[in-house]
Amino acid sequence: MKKLWNNYSYAIVLLAVSLMFTLVAKVHLNTDDAYITVTIEEGQSLWELSESFGHKHNLSDREFISWVEKENGIIGERIYPGDEIVIPVIADHLEPTQIAGAEE
Repeated sequence: MKKLWNNYSYAIVLLAVSLMFTLVAKVHLNTDDAYITVTIEEGQSLWELSESFGHKHNLSDREFISWVEKENGIIGERIYPGDEIVIPVIADHLEPTQIAGAEE
């Protein structure tokens, strides 16, 4: 065992650190319940969504909009009726897909 450790200690340590990093990253990035998908209705804007779901996220309106634009590939806050977008809302009791105008 000592010979194995002496010959492969760097590889063993690297493997162990990689495994720990992977487990931590998986736990940290497993945020399926932190987002919901909403279907945009006629006349809705990202600002309206931010205000509608303001009590369910810990972001300012500007941060919320920036996050939504980045994660959904939206340029210039342009959203259209029928678009389905992911928003950062704690979804522990919401449906996976929810029409934005039909809040609880």
